[in-house]
Amino acid sequence: MAKAGDVVRLLLGSTALWLSLLGARTASASKAVTAKLAAKWPATPLLLEASEFMAEESNEKFWQFLETVQELAIYKQTESDYSYYNLILRKAGQFLDNLHINLLKFAFSIRAYSPTIQMFQQIAADELPPDGCDAFVVIHEKHTCKVNEIKKLLKKATSRPRPYLYKGDHKFPANKENLPVIILYAEMGTRAFRKFHTVLSEKAQNGEILYVLRHYVQKPASQKMYLSGYGVELAIKSTEYKALDDTQGKTVTNTSVEDITETNEVQGFLFGKLKS
Repeated sequence: MAKAGDVVRLLLGSTALWLSLLGARTASASKAVTAKLAAKWPATPLLLEASEFMAEESNEKFWQFLETVQELAIYKQTESDYSYYNLILRKAGQFLDNLHINLLKFAFSIRAYSPTIQMFQQIAADELPPDGCDAFVVIHEKHTCKVNEIKKLLKKATSRPRPYLYKGDHKFPANKENLPVIILYAEMGTRAFRKFHTVLSEKAQNGEILYVLRHYVQKPASQKMYLSGYGVELAIKSTEYKALDDTQGKTVTNTSVEDITETNEVQGFLFGKLKS
């Protein structure tokens, strides 16, 4: 019985040692530091980022891509993020070769065009969007989010100041530039966008207006915008301090002073010996 008890105690001791080693290994693994760099703006839709990639290729490809994705955003509510991502790539693949598709994937991975989307979002915020509007237009300083009011606001548009257009604005292809300007603020791929785009594109083709599109997301995502391609340095400083008893004075002899002030020069740097 005594031998059996010794065996049990030995097994329990081995088990406890194994568990303690496992816990130490888990604790050491948990000390790993993961750093993420988050932007100050929320995550931007990949569809809008894809459109900016197309715009860099050409203005023609931008509008061709836009025509194929007029209501694509509705699939985001039913499809998974991965399926929606592949759907965007398939739509873009109608106008890009395999090399440029790979470049688009890379642009997605580093969110290269997210700052451009946020730039348009900030421009839209400065325009003071009407409350409750998923999309709205600005016609020479007049705002509306109703399609049936466009005709009325166009009547005296030329008597009001012409809006300033930026270099990155997306202009619908037109033969004339000296026309009333209608700027649409909308999220590409939504139903609100399609309603405005159908009317404005028809007027632009008829030579009645200069149609300009700027990205505007009425309800930005709640997720943070995490950026890639940045190095992070983590500097850790030990905050442990040893308590020293300084109540007892120490006498410093001439010899110790000489030892302390003794220095050695190494490639222009002076290193002194400090002896306790």
